[in-house]
Amino acid sequence: MKVQDSTKNFIKCGVYGWGFECLWTGLHSIFSHKNKEYTCRTSMWMFPIYGMASLIKPISGAMKNVNVVVRGMVYTTCIFATEYGTGKLLKKNHCCPWDYSDAKHNIKGLIRLDYAPLWFIVGLIYEKILRSSPSQPS
Repeated sequence: MKVQDSTKNFIKCGVYGWGFECLWTGLHSIFSHKNKEYTCRTSMWMFPIYGMASLIKPISGAMKNVNVVVRGMVYTTCIFATEYGTGKLLKKNHCCPWDYSDAKHNIKGLIRLDYAPLWFIVGLIYEKILRSSPSQPS
């Protein structure tokens, strides 16, 4: 894959991620806080974090003949690892935009295990988005 394609995929994943986050936090504001303005919340830090989902492309290529459940579980694991690692780095520098410490199934306030079904679906969505992106043969 050319560097230009990788950059486009990174930007595409970052933008889609911001969109997913705005939708998710906007829906949360409606149902949890009865916010009629549908206010959503995100952070500039989230763009490069979501952009890293572009790394799913080579993984999905290697797993193209693997069952969807296995692929989804691999993506979920990758997303949890990314969320934990980036969250730990950002928290160390006092700039982590999320804190799940009050959630029942959290690990060090950095990831929520109850989000596994969401990350499963998001991983498969990213797979579909990235499969529609052009790639150059190696």
